[in-house]
Amino acid sequence: MAKVIKFLIAVLLLPVLVITVAETVRILMHVLGDYHTVFPFAAGIVLYAVLHYTCYNFSRFYVFGHELTHAFAAWLCGYRVNKISVKKDSGYVKMDKTNTFVVLAPYVIPFYLLVSALVYGIAGLCTDLTPFRPYFLVWLGGCLSFHFIQTFHTLWEADQPDLKLAGGKIFSLVTIILANMFILALVLKVLFPQDVFLQEAGMRVLKGSVNSWRIIVNYIIEQITNL
Repeated sequence: MAKVIKFLIAVLLLPVLVITVAETVRILMHVLGDYHTVFPFAAGIVLYAVLHYTCYNFSRFYVFGHELTHAFAAWLCGYRVNKISVKKDSGYVKMDKTNTFVVLAPYVIPFYLLVSALVYGIAGLCTDLTPFRPYFLVWLGGCLSFHFIQTFHTLWEADQPDLKLAGGKIFSLVTIILANMFILALVLKVLFPQDVFLQEAGMRVLKGSVNSWRIIVNYIIEQITNL
């Protein structure tokens, strides 16, 4: 029954998903338009992609971050983590309980980006890191690229049991894509606040979703009345 409910929720969220993806792409294109400001960040994105597809795929690093994110999400929920196993291309976490957040967390949370931002923020409290900001942006761009590329390959190349465990593939994929779009927009807002206006973007997503649902409902009612 729970999977049926989650499937229905996913179907209802499809208009939101489409509009959110379009709005996030619009934000990204606007940010990239400020070439001089965004260049280090964009360079980091491209640099990791080139390294991934030409030199080394960094799979062990991804598995390590993936399993740690599972464990951290479980810890946040008050669950007990009994064991973490990390191999080159696979890993697992044994815990006493789980939920949708714990299962899908690694596909949404950019582990290395958050750790890097935390370290940079703490270091910034002790010393002036302004001269190092361009290098930090390159690194963050690489971390974000790492997260999206590795997540895509993980979901595309293997039949992930996590998706079924979280409530089914449709529900999981809709949730993952929506959450990743939100994370991307939030990261861009933090890094380039002068170019990103999340409140306006959120209102466009809300209005577009409501209009889409209204059109769908009106169509369904029209078809029913014509029977």
